[in-house]
Amino acid sequence: MDIFGIKALLICALIFIPFEHLFAERPQKIFRKGLAVDLIYLLFNGFIIKLALIMIAAGALGAAAMLVPQSITQAVSGQPVWLQVAEIIVITDIGVYWAHRAFHKIPALWKFHAVHHGIEDLDWLAAFHNHPVDAIATKAISLTPIFFLGFSEPSIAAFFIIYLGHTLLVHSNLRIPFGPLKWLIASPQFHRWHHANQREAYDKNFAGQLPFLDMLFGTYNHTGDKVPEKYGVDDPIPSTYFGQIGYPLLHRGKLSDRVTPSTEA
Repeated sequence: MDIFGIKALLICALIFIPFEHLFAERPQKIFRKGLAVDLIYLLFNGFIIKLALIMIAAGALGAAAMLVPQSITQAVSGQPVWLQVAEIIVITDIGVYWAHRAFHKIPALWKFHAVHHGIEDLDWLAAFHNHPVDAIATKAISLTPIFFLGFSEPSIAAFFIIYLGHTLLVHSNLRIPFGPLKWLIASPQFHRWHHANQREAYDKNFAGQLPFLDMLFGTYNHTGDKVPEKYGVDDPIPSTYFGQIGYPLLHRGKLSDRVTPSTEA
């Protein structure tokens, strides 16, 4: 049993590394700064998050058995798989959007999310660079309704494959024109301007997969084809894995300019 996702890592590397070399948005080394730390995130976070997902699913399914009429869960799971997957994408991305926005707006949560934004060289592997608290909380918020409503196992499995591939894509160092689809499907360009350490990018492009959510809620960043000057944050994020895990609990420095606390979140 590949609990650490080694096989998935090798498959993703074989896909993304050649394409990032051929169609790079910006010049970048394969063995870039922070690569080893990102590999640790992939291996250990993957295991931790899998355990968390099992507990989230068990809790939601147990609650659903007591609270949701069987007729509803049967109706949901009885839909065509393709329709269920489309519904799951919309429901989960609404959860991702608001969870993500909260991690930017609430100072105590930003300390956890700042670990992800501390990445200075963006590529496919950076998608795994998340503090476990950030990753688990976001997944709990976005996925609980899916388990609660009784979507079928095949549709959930298909969603996870799509979500993983798309998450790696939007973090990748690829220049891919999405054309008119950029309003419907998040592109690497869209997500790059969420990671950009430039004031015009702050608190923009929160959606994971569906940019129209940012358009709907007024957080879409119209960047055209511009390339960000730099990524990362001004916060003093440690360079080691365990340093970053402990950072949100130990850091007592000045609040980042990225965080603009409000009651909106």
